[in-house]
Amino acid sequence: MPTGVAIRDVREQLFGAAERVLLRAGPDALTSRAVTTEAGCAKGVLHRHFGDFDAFLAELVLERISRIGHRTAALRDAAGTGTAAGNLTGVLADLFDPVTVAIVALVTFRDELRARLRQAGTAGGVPILAEAAAGISGYLAAERDLGRLVPDADTDTLARTLLGAAHLLFADRETGPPEADAVHKAVTTVLAGALPRPAGRDRT
Repeated sequence: MPTGVAIRDVREQLFGAAERVLLRAGPDALTSRAVTTEAGCAKGVLHRHFGDFDAFLAELVLERISRIGHRTAALRDAAGTGTAAGNLTGVLADLFDPVTVAIVALVTFRDELRARLRQAGTAGGVPILAEAAAGISGYLAAERDLGRLVPDADTDTLARTLLGAAHLLFADRETGPPEADAVHKAVTTVLAGALPRPAGRDRT
C-alpha cells in the first residue's frame, strides 16, 4: 500500500475486498489474510487502521447499516406516494442485495462480531435486519397515519414479517435473486390484512 493514502481510501479498499471475498466464498472464508490478499496489500495494513479483525468486521457492518438507514429514510419520505406494496417491493430488493445477504450470514456466523456490534449500539435481534425492520416499521406507521393502512395495523410485526419473507427469497445463493413479481407477491400477501377495505365491504 503506497504511503500517503488517505485512511478513508484504505477503509473503502479493505471493505470492498471483504465484500468480494464474502460474495465469492462465504463467511467462513473471510479472514484478515483473505481480505488483505484480495485488496493487494500487506496484512499489517488492516491492523494499522483497526484494533483487530472483529473491529474491522464491525465497521464493515456499521457501514452497511448506515446505507440501510439512508434507504429506509427515503422510503419513509415516499409514504403517501405510489402504493405501499410497490414501495416496499422496491426497497426490499435494494436492501437484500447480494452483499447485504452475505453480511447477514456473516453476523449470524460470528458470535464475537455480534458482541462488538452490540457494544456499538446496534438494535436488538440480528444487526442489519433489526435496523431495516425499524426503518420499514417507521414507513408503515407513516402510511397508517395517512389512512393507507388500517388504524390497528401492527407495523412492527408487519415489518419483521416482510423482512423474514424477503430474506428467505433472497438468501439462496445458488438460484440468484428472485424475480420482482415474486417479491411483490410476498409483500402483498403480508400486507393483505392491513390494507383498508373498499367502502361497503366488511373485513373478514
